[in-house]
Amino acid sequence: MAEGDEEKVDDRDAILVQGYAKTRKSLIARLDNWDDQRTWDEFYQTYWRLIYAVAVKAGLRQEEAFDCVQETILSIAKQSKKKLYDPEQGSFKTWLMNMTRWRINDQFRKRKKDTAMIAGDWENDRKTAVIDRVEDPNGDVLSRLWNVEWKKNIADAALSRVKAQVSPKQYQIFDCYVIKQWDAKRVQEQLNVSMAQVYLAKHRVGTVLKKELAKLEDEADGD
Repeated sequence: MAEGDEEKVDDRDAILVQGYAKTRKSLIARLDNWDDQRTWDEFYQTYWRLIYAVAVKAGLRQEEAFDCVQETILSIAKQSKKKLYDPEQGSFKTWLMNMTRWRINDQFRKRKKDTAMIAGDWENDRKTAVIDRVEDPNGDVLSRLWNVEWKKNIADAALSRVKAQVSPKQYQIFDCYVIKQWDAKRVQEQLNVSMAQVYLAKHRVGTVLKKELAKLEDEADGD
């Protein structure tokens, strides 16, 4: 990766971190009078990247995508208070996708009403926005986006939960050996650990990861 590309990645990561913190703070403030904020904070940490990534790929700008994240989770929180989600009517994964779809549509409708937008900019935006296809009753485009990002998000969310349950050293070994796929000897030399530690970390962290993946999949299926 060239130096310029690395700077772009760093800038993008910084924007995501700032957007994450800002949206989380605003969201928690708006949930101020509701019970169990910790649960909603965990929900936000688990699914915000999924909603954000799909929103951006659907054609929203970064700020619009973060607004979409917040409005989606707030809508879900309100519906949860009314117990409107019924697992017997479908999976949580599909329900969350539909909730996200509606908030994406809201952002596009809001953009259309922005009288300050000049015609030229609007025409350029229309080339990348997929609102007409997102609103398609069949939902083929958004469904494909959702399924791809869902798999990535489940893996990332599971790994995040694993980090809180294992030692930093064991996770570092697992990350290098299993995720980055270094060979065992390189891990041993680079991290100054024994071969036994490498295989032990693979087993222990891998076991925890499987459990967390299973939990997340069960939640998605509405179990």
